[in-house]
Formats: sequence, C-alpha cells, structure tokens
Amino acid sequence: MAFEVEFSKRLDLFGAEIFAALNDKKVALEAQGKKLYNLSVGTPDFEPMPHIKQALCDAAMVSENWKYSLRDLPELLDTVCAYYKRRFDVDGITPDQIMSFNGSQDGMGHMGLALLNDGDAVLLPDPCYPVFITGVKLGGGVPYYYHLTKEHNFLPNVKEIPDDVADKAKMMIVSLPANPVGSVGSPELYQEIVDFCNAHKILLIHDNAYSDIIFDGAVGHSIFNIPGAETCAVEFFSLSKSFNVTGARISFLVGRRDVIAACKKLRTQIDFGKFIPEQKAAIAAMTGPLEPIKAQCAEYQRRRDALCGGFRSIGWDVPDSHGSMFVWAPVPQGHGTSMEFCMEMIEKAGVICTPGSSFGPSGEGYVRFALTLPVEKITEAVQAVKNSGLIG
Repeated sequence: MAFEVEFSKRLDLFGAEIFAALNDKKVALEAQGKKLYNLSVGTPDFEPMPHIKQALCDAAMVSENWKYSLRDLPELLDTVCAYYKRRFDVDGITPDQIMSFNGSQDGMGHMGLALLNDGDAVLLPDPCYPVFITGVKLGGGVPYYYHLTKEHNFLPNVKEIPDDVADKAKMMIVSLPANPVGSVGSPELYQEIVDFCNAHKILLIHDNAYSDIIFDGAVGHSIFNIPGAETCAVEFFSLSKSFNVTGARISFLVGRRDVIAACKKLRTQIDFGKFIPEQKAAIAAMTGPLEPIKAQCAEYQRRRDALCGGFRSIGWDVPDSHGSMFVWAPVPQGHGTSMEFCMEMIEKAGVICTPGSSFGPSGEGYVRFALTLPVEKITEAVQAVKNSGLIG
C-alpha cells in the first residue's frame, strides 16, 4: 500500500487552474458533437513569419546548438538593445541590463523568489493576470491591490493608493495594455506611475506583452520612454503575442542592472540557459520586418469590432477593448457568478470565455474573451449567443 506524502503548504495558496476546468468541459462537449467557439485562452491563431521558423530550423540542424547554452548569446543581447531603439526609440539599453526568460509568465512567476522576503508588500492590479499573484505569493510577499475600475477606465490610479501602503510597498506590478481588462496607458499616466514609484522607493515591474496590439490609432510604449523609469523600473518584453511564438516561450527582462543580476543568480540555480535555436529565432524576429505586426494589429481590431459591436447589436452592452488581445465584458444581470455564466455560455451557446473571478477579487461580475478566432467565426459566435436566448 502506498504511503501518504505530505505536500508543500505553498500549494494551498493557489486555487484550481481555471483553464484546465474549462478545457475539461470543452472536451466533454466536443465528444457529444457540440460546435464550440473557443475564446478563452490567449494563444494567437496567426502563424509565425516564415523567416523566424527558418532561423529556428537552420539552427536546430547544427549539432553544437543542442548542448546547454549556459548564457544568452551576445548577438541576442545586442539585438534586444537595437530592437528597443528601433521599436520604442529607447537609447542606452546595454547587454548587462537584459536577460532572457522562458516567457513572461515564467519570469513573473519567479520574480518574487529573487526579490521578495516574507511579508514584503507588493502593489498588484486587480483584476490582473493570475501569475502576478502567484509570483508574489511564492516569494512570501503580501499582495496589496490597487483596483482597476470602470469609473477610471480600468487604469491604475496611484492617487488612490494610501501613503502608508505606498511607503511599505517593495514592488509594484503594472501591465499596460492590460490583460484582462483591455485598457491602454498614456505617456502622462506612465509618468504618474514612475514618479510615484520613485517618490516611495518602489521597484516598478512593467509587463509589456501587448505593446503591439493597441487599437484606434494609439501607440504602444516602453516604460523606458518615460523620464525617471531608468532609476525605478524593469520591464518584461515578450515576443509571444507580437510574433505569434507563444510556444517557444521567448521573453526578456530589461532594466535595472541590480535586478537583472539578482534574477540571473536565481536562474543559474534552476536553468542551463535558453535553447540556442530559440535564441536564433528571437534574433530573426527582432531583425526582420515589422509591417506584418501592424497588419496583424489591424486584424485584431476588426475582431474586436466584430465581437464588441456584435454583442452590443444583440443587447449586451460590451465596451470596446482599447488594447491587448482581450475583451472584458460585464456579466448580464440575472446570470449569477462569472463562473456560472461561463458554464451557461458554453452549454447553451457553445462559446467558451473565462470567468473574471480567476483574475483577482474585483474580477467577479465580468468575463474575458480572447480575440483568437477570425472575424467570420466571431460573427458566428455572436449569432450563437443570440440564438441561445441568454441575452435579452
């Protein structure tokens, strides 16, 4: 008879993984032959550019590249520096201010282990992407939520953070464009946040995964476009959504040298470096054409219009997302919790979305849609919701 194993109490910090539960429901309904429209997980359905795939394939044919890399290639670090100038017009980033991570999710999940001690206070957006909370808890930190509200366009408002909370906070995580709420920051807002963090000696961590998916003529920025950011900030810069390479897990942490050094020290204990063919693919992405990214953004905007405008046309008041690949929609009155409404949606309409409750305490009352189907399929999904009788 197998003996009982007592598992880490850290696991008690986390609830069930919502995407696994939704996938179980999806598999069960597919087995029954139900037509489904999966708008839950934010994995782009666009293809990587051919030159990126070719660079990875070419590098994979070199036997030496299958050994431990042990470091980020100098060519890769130089390319990130050049890309920050090319894409964001940011000068002065040097290779010792950069390190790769296996995706921003992996980076955010490990940040707390490198930077926090038990009881350290961290300012977190609410709602937010769940790994922000996970990383803080794994590091022993205590989350203090600043709320992203409809009344403030789902944007951070540092004026509402009490001085006593700000004074004890060690870190602040900001994500703009924001997952899941789809809000986009202005240079003026970024400046407010940077000034706030410098005034209170708070390390600012900016998640910049969606800088290339911004709508209605707005422009995506880096935090390092803002004066003063160099003294207080680091930024996660990801290739996943811009270049459709989510499975390759390519992202970078950029900014303060002391933070980079601390995170590198942690990584050397658990990792032997990023696979060299992936590094070569990253170089190809950042040195290749950027016009397809702009065309892709325009397609995301058409999808947003089809989803949000389509829902409004059938009586569901869903506001337009301003950026990211997500739409944040209020649960219609009379449909219970966000999880209950998600289950109704999948059972009655075949449309899969994500309950807002999985994104933090203030997420209840909303659901998140990912713009991961073409316009014609999104139009079909809206019609399926209309035909289900859920709205109205």
